[in-house]
Amino acid sequence: MTTTTRTLVLALLASTSLPAVFTLGDSAEAERPVAVHDAPQPVADAAALDDIVDRYCVRCHSERRMTGNLSLEDFNVSDVDLQAQVGERIIRKLRAGMMPPPGASQPAGDSLQMLVQTLESSIDQAWRRDPNPGGRSFQRLNRAEYGRSIQELLSLEIDPANFLPLDMKSANFDNIADAQLLSPTLMNAYLRAADEVARLAVGVPDAQPNSITYTNSGYTSQWERVPGAPRGTRGGISVVHNFPADGQYNLELWFEHTTTGEFYGDVTPGEQIEISIDGERRALLEVDRWMYTGDPNGASQDVPSIFVRAGPHRVTAAFVKVTDGPVEDLLSPHEWSLNDRRVGAGGYGVTAWAHLKDMVIVGPYGATGVSDTPSRQAIFSCRPSTPADARPCAKSIVERLATEAFRRPVSNEVVESFMYLYDEAADDQGFEIGVRTALQGILASPDFVFRLERGPESGVAPGEVFEIDAVDLASRLSFFLWARPPDAELRALGENGRLQDETVLREQLTRMLADPRAEALGTRFAAQWLRLEDLERVRPDRLMFPDFHQQLGDAMRTETELFFNSIVQEDRSVLDLFTADYSFMNERLARHYGIDGVAGEEFRRVQYPNDRRRGVMGHGSVLTLTSHAGRTSPVLRGKWVMEVIMGTPPPPPPPNVPSLEESTNESEGGRFLTTGERMAQHRANPTCNSCHQMIDPIGLALDNFDVTGRWRIREHGHPIDTRTEFYDGTPMETLPDLLAALMERQESLVRNFTQNLMAYGLGRRVEYYDMPQVRQIVRQAEEQDYAMSSFIWGVVNSEAFRMRRAALTEDQARSW
Repeated sequence: MTTTTRTLVLALLASTSLPAVFTLGDSAEAERPVAVHDAPQPVADAAALDDIVDRYCVRCHSERRMTGNLSLEDFNVSDVDLQAQVGERIIRKLRAGMMPPPGASQPAGDSLQMLVQTLESSIDQAWRRDPNPGGRSFQRLNRAEYGRSIQELLSLEIDPANFLPLDMKSANFDNIADAQLLSPTLMNAYLRAADEVARLAVGVPDAQPNSITYTNSGYTSQWERVPGAPRGTRGGISVVHNFPADGQYNLELWFEHTTTGEFYGDVTPGEQIEISIDGERRALLEVDRWMYTGDPNGASQDVPSIFVRAGPHRVTAAFVKVTDGPVEDLLSPHEWSLNDRRVGAGGYGVTAWAHLKDMVIVGPYGATGVSDTPSRQAIFSCRPSTPADARPCAKSIVERLATEAFRRPVSNEVVESFMYLYDEAADDQGFEIGVRTALQGILASPDFVFRLERGPESGVAPGEVFEIDAVDLASRLSFFLWARPPDAELRALGENGRLQDETVLREQLTRMLADPRAEALGTRFAAQWLRLEDLERVRPDRLMFPDFHQQLGDAMRTETELFFNSIVQEDRSVLDLFTADYSFMNERLARHYGIDGVAGEEFRRVQYPNDRRRGVMGHGSVLTLTSHAGRTSPVLRGKWVMEVIMGTPPPPPPPNVPSLEESTNESEGGRFLTTGERMAQHRANPTCNSCHQMIDPIGLALDNFDVTGRWRIREHGHPIDTRTEFYDGTPMETLPDLLAALMERQESLVRNFTQNLMAYGLGRRVEYYDMPQVRQIVRQAEEQDYAMSSFIWGVVNSEAFRMRRAALTEDQARSW
């Protein structure tokens, strides 16, 4: 579109009564059209800025319309410090270029820039006069933090999902304090977890047989090797299982055959499945090729009893890969994930691969005791040589475990309370059971389950700001960067108060970011911010995308997490998240992207051969989680960009609007429409268009990537047309074009990133009174070319992270 044409179109739009969208909170209709060029020249004084608000904002945000549940009739720029919450809403929309909305008249020159700068300056100055670091209620260990805390304390790897319910999320994250509700059911879950974890850690010499079932995803490829399995195998299941005692264990394997109709047939002849413990083969079984004859939907096969010592061991049941040896598989290699994908006319009477669905571990039988394990080594730092030594030894163990578990020094009174549990159990069942019982009490204690922060005992008035205790600062820092409790060095600096020194704090930050445990920033913060967990909820249609499988989906998530962590480790610019021309891949993922020269299972840095992919928006994880099972979705992709990357979520759709699935899928000629053509039909509805004119162009620029993130130029046999315009009129066609438009709003992107990083680090939602700190962090980071460490340090050194406000009185709370 030429400049002249664009000007004429805008003039025509301005002369028509069009819906005004994406104002301060929701879509709205403009009360009256205003000519595009009738705005005054740029101004800076408060009265003139108030006039801009009155002319260009109040017509939608009036007492009558209340668009976005907001009225600006009484809003004054000069008093914005008294209306900071409203002011921050205005700032966000102005920075993103969404207000006034497309099609509505715009003030001339840089008037909007002056308005937003004036609002920010006034609010920031008011905050500096009276800083508000905010506060939070207690935090409890969520699933991830609980599992990592157990690993840190007891050298025991557990799946916390086996013990604790799902965590509630707020502001994108599962560690937000006010969403961590308590209930009797939840407390019982922590008590049961304490009992079971203590038993697993110490071991159960007289353990009775019990069964644990591990289930495979139906999307696990039976051709690809599963993570952890020995080389030379394919498919199957590989898990780390905690054996409670030395003894004999049985394995039961369940195979699945999913059918739809009259399929029949047998498994490929010559199939073998290998059972290994810690990579050592313990059994080799011939798979019954006729197992589906009796039950076409599944069959089981038992494994001879195996002796295993107590402790964590990797157990794998996987098929032997024979294509590289003298035996030839009857089926050619492909990526199909389930054995119900058939080859041949009608799919009848053909051979297929077995799909290992479940592995059941049963035992122990004939338990002979408990061998030394990493957990026992972590617990039993001493051994009594005489009966008189037992209690002093146990007390030293309990004191050390309680100190580490509670993340602070413990008094002798606290230690004796757990020693009471030891005494009760040791009198009847001996030293080890006594220690195990005391450990159970420690793990069930509120001081372990909850991250309690103690305020000053005296000298702080209600509402007064104070510096948090250095011990609490150590925990805040550790759970932020590592998602686990502080190590001995950090804990010692907290106990002696040195961590409150800014130089020491900066040194610890540098040390901790270099530690492998900082991977939590990728697997916890970035994964939640980018919503990578949604990847498990999108299962591409098996018939349309037969090459998508679980191992590929896992590789997509690993790519994004490694990519983020590389920016942290290399201290690269945060903008690399959006514009990087490289990523991290293994052979499986590179092959999916059509990139040559990458071999093996190991992930490594790979330069993109062209400009089709850039940053996280070119990752298969993001492109898949923003799709439907059978087609791409410009709406979901555009909405994801606006919510996750820009921090300006669109309003929910109005009621009674038909979904895209309910709209027609065929043109008058009877052919299937491309996604872009269907979106155009959907936008023909004026009610839909008010929102979709903002969302759809963003997602349409990504439509050359299919549901699984592969590049394509056709859909249903027809060329894909992705030509569109960003909501400010910028022409777009590809991902690089979209990125160029987003980089024009660079300030909004980095502020949104900072806001999410701060929410995760603080464990609470970022409120309007936190935004001056967000802007301060961004300004300081800009001086360092937006280096990742500058943002992390900005959060850690902020008043919100290092300070707290004492609880308010009832009268203060009412007037606050």
